[in-house]
Amino acid sequence: MRKALVLAAKASGRTSPNPMVGALIVKNGRIIAGDYHRQAGTPHAEALVLRKVGEKARASTLYVTLEPCCHTGKRTPPCTQELIKAGVSTVVAAMKDPNPKVLGKGLRELEQAGITVVSGVLEEEARRLNEAYVKYIVEKKPFVILKVAMTLDGKIATAEGESKWITGEKARKVVHRLRSSVDAVLTAIGTVKADDPQLTARIRGGRNPIRVVIDPDLEIPPGSRLLQVPPETIIVTKEDGETGSSAKNKKYISLVKSGIKLLSFKVVLDLNWLMRKLAENGITSLLTEGGSSMNARLLEAGVVDKVMFFIAPRILGGRDSYPAVGGKTLKRLEDAQRLRDVSVKRLGEDILVEGYPDRSKPLRPPAKPDRFVLPPNPSKL
Repeated sequence: MRKALVLAAKASGRTSPNPMVGALIVKNGRIIAGDYHRQAGTPHAEALVLRKVGEKARASTLYVTLEPCCHTGKRTPPCTQELIKAGVSTVVAAMKDPNPKVLGKGLRELEQAGITVVSGVLEEEARRLNEAYVKYIVEKKPFVILKVAMTLDGKIATAEGESKWITGEKARKVVHRLRSSVDAVLTAIGTVKADDPQLTARIRGGRNPIRVVIDPDLEIPPGSRLLQVPPETIIVTKEDGETGSSAKNKKYISLVKSGIKLLSFKVVLDLNWLMRKLAENGITSLLTEGGSSMNARLLEAGVVDKVMFFIAPRILGGRDSYPAVGGKTLKRLEDAQRLRDVSVKRLGEDILVEGYPDRSKPLRPPAKPDRFVLPPNPSKL
């Protein structure tokens, strides 16, 4: 199963909105074939390994990282029927598919056909591999990774907004791989105006994510690199209605004509609403690359699923330099956001700390929601 998970991970960032799936065929105690699902619309991992072994599949054992599909009405046929026809005797699945169209039905269909079924082998590892898929299927929202590059004393930029480059080359390469693995990257207008970022995956074979910009007043400069499409750019802006300026309306129309997609909100941006809207647009995973205020708002709204803090061995100091997380000041230490399943990794001279926000102890939100305005405090690596 570990080998099957390694195979599945080869398709990182390529299968959305499908999960990553790896499969192995074992016969007489020996692996005779292995493969993985490459992208949506192409053959599933189970079908690929069955094609490789042909008649040898009879009386064999299939190890697969996700419950085989059993539903129709999609671009590929049900894997359960192919397994039954091939004469596979045992199917070992890491986890059940949370998709309501499957969710145990595939395993039951195999059992009813006389196939021995085992599930739950390395389930935690399998769920971690497809954490974005699980969140998207269950909650209809993207899996959100909050990324921060900061100094040892928790600063992401000087008082003047300078942040290039806080971390080193190895850390930046990890971020480019991250961008390649997610469907979209979220930033805010302050970062755009200060840095003019591309938010692309500048690595060999990288896949560029959709860029999402929170820009309430549609201030994005016409020459911004984010307006160069492809890759796709979505701008989240305030709906002004009859009070809107003619200049903003003209800019809105011009952006739409140039291929930019716009999402409009009324008065105050609800980040949970935004997550649902992004999911409706097929975004299953989201990497955030913003500043202090945006980081605070994301945590306060409870939309962050994972944090990745890249820490450089520098001490910036300064009362006016920008902290990693801004927002309202907490009066009690017990109100601080706690993390679980924390891991630490060395990246050259830098350190990467990863963890998952503890949902039982969310960051206390501000008393009153106010207008979503972000200062120019970029946190680009």
